[in-house]
Amino acid sequence: MTTIASGTDTLTRDALAVLQPGFTGTSAPSWLLRRLGEGLASVGLFGRNIATPAQVAALTAQLRAERDDVLVAIDEEGGDVTRLEVRTGSSFPGNHALGAVDDTALTEAVAHELGRRLAACGVNLNWAPSADINSNVDNPVIGVRSFGADTSLVARHTAAYVSGLQSAGVAACTKHFPGHGDTAVDSHHAMPRIDAELSVLESRELVPFRAAIEAGTRAVMSAHILVPALDPVHPATLSRRILTGLLREELGYDGLIVTDGMEMQAISATYGIERGSVLAIAAGADAICVGGGLSDEPTVLRLRDALVAAVRSGELPEERLADAAARVRALAAWTASTQTTPSTPSSALSSAGSAAGSDASTDVGLVAARRALKVTRGAHFAPVTEAPYVAAFTPVANIAVGDETPWGVAAELRRLLPGTETGSFTGERAGAEALAAAGSRRVVAVVRDAHRHTWMAEALDILLAARPDTVVVEMGVPQSPPRGALHIATHGAARVCGLAAAEAIAGA
Repeated sequence: MTTIASGTDTLTRDALAVLQPGFTGTSAPSWLLRRLGEGLASVGLFGRNIATPAQVAALTAQLRAERDDVLVAIDEEGGDVTRLEVRTGSSFPGNHALGAVDDTALTEAVAHELGRRLAACGVNLNWAPSADINSNVDNPVIGVRSFGADTSLVARHTAAYVSGLQSAGVAACTKHFPGHGDTAVDSHHAMPRIDAELSVLESRELVPFRAAIEAGTRAVMSAHILVPALDPVHPATLSRRILTGLLREELGYDGLIVTDGMEMQAISATYGIERGSVLAIAAGADAICVGGGLSDEPTVLRLRDALVAAVRSGELPEERLADAAARVRALAAWTASTQTTPSTPSSALSSAGSAAGSDASTDVGLVAARRALKVTRGAHFAPVTEAPYVAAFTPVANIAVGDETPWGVAAELRRLLPGTETGSFTGERAGAEALAAAGSRRVVAVVRDAHRHTWMAEALDILLAARPDTVVVEMGVPQSPPRGALHIATHGAARVCGLAAAEAIAGA
């Protein structure tokens, strides 16, 4: 059993237990190991902590040598948001692709295999799935992270994902409660607001969370959004009415409540992370996620001390902090009871399906990506038989996705049509610049949420007017009518979606 360092009082241990911090580097720093010995119960992994399967397994083993029941969390949605394969792109399509297929057995199988790979590396808590309904097509942060815009579809696939992930022994953390889909603002940058009526929220936003709770989700993540119909003053993460009144009492949820990253501007710029953390625990949250951008010991100590001070001043009831810490430890106990010894199979972080010799017929990620394709042939369709020019029209990536994960079809197409060339373009001259760079080559134009970017749509206008045989690949949410000699909607930008699209382009 875990041994807590002597001299650490109960209040301080509980304050540490509710924190889920990150850190820098590919091995655990000494300060983190020391705090685990003093009561810290959770650690968050990000792309900066991932190098190889063996390294991740060694890292999680290092953490468990200090605390055997530590929760090792990660933001591994698959699809566009990947940490395990941050430098190559995910071997699994994301939620939108799974929703486009609409086969819950497939969704469960994908989630199980993703969970198996996480467990093989010693990760036991996944900040996924997103249960948000993409009801606002201009949403800048959810988009393909959602299963779709249909309430019942999102609900059934959320439940399937939770079941698949947890059948592999990895706790699911369904997010972003009470629903982040109907927003036009990214909470990484500012405070989003949803002005829907209560009846709409109950029949739309809350339905997938009810399904997740019925499926037994072990954790739920709160959203940094203001929902006046539920609480006109406090964002969900800081709202007792939403976390305790709605989630706990009305929906009957009894698992762990985790906050979204407290360093996000919606909280840090309005309340500050120390004050925000105290308010979140008081409102009913059990675990404070911090570490995406703040990943050092001073941050952990500031938050610990803020919680302790709030209890001693009477602002935060001691029993509320103790209850939160107990819920963290209860989830840790569940994961400890399901965990197997971390292994380092070559497939654990591999780019399955793209490596020579991989068995694509049994790769559930590639199967799902192929099934998710929507291919439309236009009047000017002709097979692409020679190496084309791939023009990637590249928007600014949202912070959840990050800008270090590659996307597109060029790398995969180059394997099928050697000699394929590529360029990345953005802004009002993107179309003309891409046309000039392509020369006489056949053009494959790759876009991401073209409906949200006027310059991107205009670039396609220029290309298609001059080159009607252009192939268009939409790797975001397909809202615009199909255009081009061949139009492929992948429903996500995961590497495996790019591979499926490349196969379709090359006729493989």
